[in-house]
Amino acid sequence: MIETLAISGYRSLRDLVLPLGRLNLVTGANGSGKSSLYRALRLLGDAAQNSVVASLAREGGLPSTLWAGPETIARSVRQGDHPVEGTAPRSPVSLKLGFSDETYGYSIDLGYPSPPPATAFNLDPAIKRECIWHGGTYRKASALVDRRNNFVYLPTGRDEEPVMLTQNLSAADSMLASIADPQRAPEMLAVRESIRGWRFYDGFRTDIASPVRIPQIGTFTPVLNNDGTDLPAALQTILEIGDDEALKRTIDDAFPKSRVHIEVQNGRFEVKLHQHGLLRPLSAAELSDGTLRFLLWTAALLTPRPPHLMVLNEPETSLHPDLLPALARLIAAASQKSQLIVVSHARTLIEALSETPQCKPLHLEKTFGETVLSDATLFNRPKWQWPSR
Repeated sequence: MIETLAISGYRSLRDLVLPLGRLNLVTGANGSGKSSLYRALRLLGDAAQNSVVASLAREGGLPSTLWAGPETIARSVRQGDHPVEGTAPRSPVSLKLGFSDETYGYSIDLGYPSPPPATAFNLDPAIKRECIWHGGTYRKASALVDRRNNFVYLPTGRDEEPVMLTQNLSAADSMLASIADPQRAPEMLAVRESIRGWRFYDGFRTDIASPVRIPQIGTFTPVLNNDGTDLPAALQTILEIGDDEALKRTIDDAFPKSRVHIEVQNGRFEVKLHQHGLLRPLSAAELSDGTLRFLLWTAALLTPRPPHLMVLNEPETSLHPDLLPALARLIAAASQKSQLIVVSHARTLIEALSETPQCKPLHLEKTFGETVLSDATLFNRPKWQWPSR
């Protein structure tokens, strides 16, 4: 389970360190930084897929994702005695993402490439530093695998030469995705596979033309795709090898006396919902956006292959408030098998999840353009140290 998440220099997240629990509920007003936190988590997950640079490009490139405020905010500015003013930067451009659990920690530091030679790609993000260490807090002595620019090596004792893994790693490639050496660096394999197992669900498409509404070729699907297009196969997989009783309870909880089954014709799977009082089941094409979206969340959260981490971004979208208590119970049950981070602004869902004993509330606020954790102080902030360049 991830115990600490750290983000520095990304949009409004100038220097955010969050303590995490089994079920984490991220709340805050519009513009407080909830979406930035979600996107930062996705970027961190992209490192293991070697797509973090491409993901930054889709967000407008590194310049548009960097912290836009001053490098430091003086106390006199926070107290309103002086206006916010920029100063000449004293540190290099840097976007840092990291996390740690009780076994390993990992961080990645992105910046601009070195000036020479002249190229049209001077604004491309370059990976300056990556590090895997033992334990929750980075220390030089605890580093297990280190990367500085193009060099990746295994740190050794004070009087010993480091063990070099490669000297020519591209600045756009993460060491997690590019190097496999299970004998000398098994920690890299462990961290990579852990991150690759993270799942992100955000904004299922349920409009009238959505592929979810038409029959799909079905294959064994223990993990719902992040766009939900394989919903019928995912539900059928739960019915056959997953917790079919939990699926039946969840459907009955949300839609009393209803049940779901999957109709299979010539290899094509279609969702059918039997509702109390109707003479025939309703197909996915006939279901409301909210009903279909609840079925999607059901398939995602009752997965027969629970991940280490699952991140849900505003799962209440398009759901009637009456469905939110049932969704909260579904999320709470899923947190028994996976660590969850839920980003929400729906009061009903927030109140229902807050009653769960393992729920850890993380309320975000924005002050002087910077996202901060409500009630965070120097004394209750988790220990975190970034590896220097």
